[in-house]
Amino acid sequence: MCVAIIGAEYPLMIAIVKIKYKIMNNLKHILFASLLMASMSAAAQETYQDTKLAQSQLTGTARYVGMGGAMEALGADISTISSNPAGVGLFRKNQVSISAGVIAQSGVDNHVSFGGQTIDFDGKKSHPTFDQVGIVWNSKLRKSSSLNLAFNYHKSTDFGQILAAANSLSNASQNKLTAAKYAEGVDGWSAVDANYGGYKGNDGNYQNGLLSVTSDGQLAYANANAYLFGQYQHGYIGDYDFNISGSIQNRVWLGLTVGLHDVHYNSHSMYAENLVDGNLCDSYEQLKITGTGYDLKAGIIFRPVENSPFRIGAYFNTPIFYDLSLSGAHDVSMYGKQNPSTFTDKDAAGNVVNAPCYTMGDKGQAVDYDFRLDTPWKVGVSLGHTVGNYLALGATYEYAWYNHMDNRVKDGGYYDYYWGDYYETSSSDEAMNADTRANLKGVSTLKVGAEIKPTSMLAIRLGYNYVSPMFQDGAYRDQTIGSNGVDIATSTDYTNWKATHRFTCGLGFNYENLSIDVAYQYSMQKGDFYPFQTYTNDDAALSNIPTASKVDNHRHQLLMTVGYKFKFALKSAE
Repeated sequence: MCVAIIGAEYPLMIAIVKIKYKIMNNLKHILFASLLMASMSAAAQETYQDTKLAQSQLTGTARYVGMGGAMEALGADISTISSNPAGVGLFRKNQVSISAGVIAQSGVDNHVSFGGQTIDFDGKKSHPTFDQVGIVWNSKLRKSSSLNLAFNYHKSTDFGQILAAANSLSNASQNKLTAAKYAEGVDGWSAVDANYGGYKGNDGNYQNGLLSVTSDGQLAYANANAYLFGQYQHGYIGDYDFNISGSIQNRVWLGLTVGLHDVHYNSHSMYAENLVDGNLCDSYEQLKITGTGYDLKAGIIFRPVENSPFRIGAYFNTPIFYDLSLSGAHDVSMYGKQNPSTFTDKDAAGNVVNAPCYTMGDKGQAVDYDFRLDTPWKVGVSLGHTVGNYLALGATYEYAWYNHMDNRVKDGGYYDYYWGDYYETSSSDEAMNADTRANLKGVSTLKVGAEIKPTSMLAIRLGYNYVSPMFQDGAYRDQTIGSNGVDIATSTDYTNWKATHRFTCGLGFNYENLSIDVAYQYSMQKGDFYPFQTYTNDDAALSNIPTASKVDNHRHQLLMTVGYKFKFALKSAE
């Protein structure tokens, strides 16, 4: 048996679902919102998707990774170009380096089973990576001062990840959320809802959804007793950093980096529900996000005591100002060998009848839109100390304001007749930014590392890297807010990831001007997966409360860097 949610007879008291106001009622709501979905080319992004583009990973050279990234005060490693640019100023010779390796995820499979049902999906548990290539050019200005120029390419983010989850459901389902939202006439009507409830296509004709419309103009729904989810994410963000840095009297080092960022994100996911009537519901999503961005980084390193090896560093990174495009495809299928469950309704003559809750079959949507995103500001302080030529110690603390990311809607533009160029304009998506502030928080990153040299040719490295959770307690993906990023959403799932712990080690071999470094990184992160947001009502039968699944991400990386130092090519007169 299934039920229809009737807005007039059952006023919903929403606890977690935030309803701002009713903008449409009954069928007009679906028609209008679906028209936006089908035709809008400019929209904003969604909070949980934003975190994938702004997340912090430990990447760089093998030396940098082997020390947990704690080199922002020690410097003389090209990977500091993307955090504290002053670190590049400590190079005393020209150098080129190149890094590559392999990343693997453990404890995952390309299938998930629960309650006698299994879903299979594509995905790679390991893949090779080209991580970094860079060059530093050093010019000695005078005896104790120098000027360095550098370029470095590296992968700041590797999206490769398999995520699988499954659990029971009680008196809940993905399609029930659609019916509840429709009954209340809330903002946040998405592509998922349109496939369930109906939509107006690009041809202007109304397309029925899979859920039945009741005689009073509401949507029926079907409960489920279990869900299964499988997702494969892949792609990367490539950073191109251009740096100028230098030393003053071998006591103060300053640096500035201009960064260009190239985004390639892909995701393929499948969500399945075992309906209580014995049939199945499958929901498919494909997402692709591409685009570019730019940022600015500045930093300083100084010796508080002259001739002391102890150094203090400080730096800040502006947001990455992204201009992005998203293309997505979503499909819902209701299928099985059983007849759909029914609900009690009235026909045109007023007779009581048993009507099916949904239609067997499938519905699909494709969406494309452009948006802008400004990632968090970051600041950091660091300490570095060396003992002779055999010990180096580093520590870094960094803070990023994830809760103040700026989702921006492209809202027009203007033409510069003098130069003959067209410039797009954008404005903040206030509804989504409010959601970001409510669900995210500032993130602290702590890095500590050590390097021991038992001989001049051998270095042993250890490091630890900790990143605090970015999600607030009780955070959820709100699909009812008045934001274009929600209106065009093609999925309902979200994961509240907890703290990240990274453990690193490495070895370095030096022979004259040649260096070969290797590093191993193990990272672990736990999280809570939800198939859709919680919806509550005074009548328990009308509430839609999902069951969370415990998930984790265990990641391994092997990395090797080959570097070569050149003698000074130029010297200026002292």
